[in-house]
Amino acid sequence: MLSKLRNKVITFLDSKKEIPVIAAVAAGLYPFLFNFEKNFTLINSWQQFYFYCFIYLLLPTVIFVSVSFITKKYNLLKGKRKFLFPVLNFAFFTFFLYINMHGIAKKKIGLLFIFIACLLAILIYKHFKKIIVLQFILAIFVIPFLILKIVGFVSYSNKWMEQPDNIEAIVFKKTPNIYIIQVDGYANFSELVKGHYNFDNRDFENYLQDNEFKKYYNFRSNYFSTLSSNSSFFAMKHHYYNSPKEAQTELYNSRDIIVGENPVVSILKNNNYKTNLLLEFSYLLLNRPKIAYDFCNIDYSNISYFSRGFEKQNDLVADLDKAIENNSESANFYFIEKISPGHVTTSEFAGDSKDAERELYLKRLLETNIWLKKIIKTINTKDKNALIVISADHGGFVGLNATPEARKKQTDDKIIKSIFTSTLAIKWPNEAPEFDTEFKTPVNFFRILFAHLAEDASYLDNLQDDKSYMVIKKGAPYGVYELINEKGEVVFKELSK
Repeated sequence: MLSKLRNKVITFLDSKKEIPVIAAVAAGLYPFLFNFEKNFTLINSWQQFYFYCFIYLLLPTVIFVSVSFITKKYNLLKGKRKFLFPVLNFAFFTFFLYINMHGIAKKKIGLLFIFIACLLAILIYKHFKKIIVLQFILAIFVIPFLILKIVGFVSYSNKWMEQPDNIEAIVFKKTPNIYIIQVDGYANFSELVKGHYNFDNRDFENYLQDNEFKKYYNFRSNYFSTLSSNSSFFAMKHHYYNSPKEAQTELYNSRDIIVGENPVVSILKNNNYKTNLLLEFSYLLLNRPKIAYDFCNIDYSNISYFSRGFEKQNDLVADLDKAIENNSESANFYFIEKISPGHVTTSEFAGDSKDAERELYLKRLLETNIWLKKIIKTINTKDKNALIVISADHGGFVGLNATPEARKKQTDDKIIKSIFTSTLAIKWPNEAPEFDTEFKTPVNFFRILFAHLAEDASYLDNLQDDKSYMVIKKGAPYGVYELINEKGEVVFKELSK
């Protein structure tokens, strides 16, 4: 079989025939497969699959064949035809790889790379067919890795989301409008004043106190990223990263869980709440999950298929103001996601930048404080009896040079707390529940809140472990580790498999 394949390759290399279709497919196949393998959790919908098939494979084929036909028919490019398909192939190949990595941003830089690729094609056109063979080899090399991700995706089970009791049939006795304002990476007030943050945030804390917010000190996240934390948050259960593989970069189906059907949204709808999803950026919608919320401020028609989720920023205060005006006749739930203050850089090449990253984080935190005051004022003005929650999905990772370092076994307890520390402050319409001391981590947040709204503390009998987990890649055998235990103590304990 190998000898037959070898003979076909040699025949192909020796052939003088023009190969517009093969050249077109070669230009797009590897970038197509590479895009899915590299960004699988971002682009695993059928809509995106059909779109990318058209862009990467069908469109270049149509263009290559059309150009071949037109130039032949009208006898164009006399003496220059030998450069035609090498230039087209290199231009498309480079363009596809560029948008895989950068989306459609930085167009001028992308055009420069394409221009250089065209010049290179002219210089090495004699080896064009060898390059096509290489492009197909690259595509074949990606296939096994992509298959592993597809198998993981297909075999995924959402049984972990099943509740241990009948909480999904819970009936509320109180139905205030609920506003969950999630500020990405906002460290808890108790951690901000010490450790690697060492920041005086009293001005904003005093503002919250003046506006009747109760602060919950030492609250922390169960997981380290937006997707992993919020999946557990809305499922009210631990997922433990779903037995991750080393090649896996994100939790499978996390966006579908967060914005789609989940126990929290189902419970709210069962209690006649209108659910509203207000996002600053489209990051949670990239793979076009089916949105279960009654309203979302971002429409899929406004999200580019090449988007990485942060190209267009929405004015959340204006969007919320409009939503409140439109929702005067119903009990309402709002999940408002603000991507700020965020965390230290995600760059793998940050170098020794932890001091500079701390300064940038604190600058963004002050800006976030200003924004929070604006949105709280909007809610207080229009909805005086609202239940307002300010929460975070994880900490700011301050003390690290870059977030990838979190995946390495850390020996500094302050770093672990910096990763998982998470703010929580709540303005209760009346008195806070007597069991609000149970607010320790996000996995139990909604169970505790719903028990309060139903005036039924029995739902607290099935609280999840208030532990924090991380996937460790370096410094210890690959796996999921418990890094903070129920008591809030830093540990390092591998999760039993």
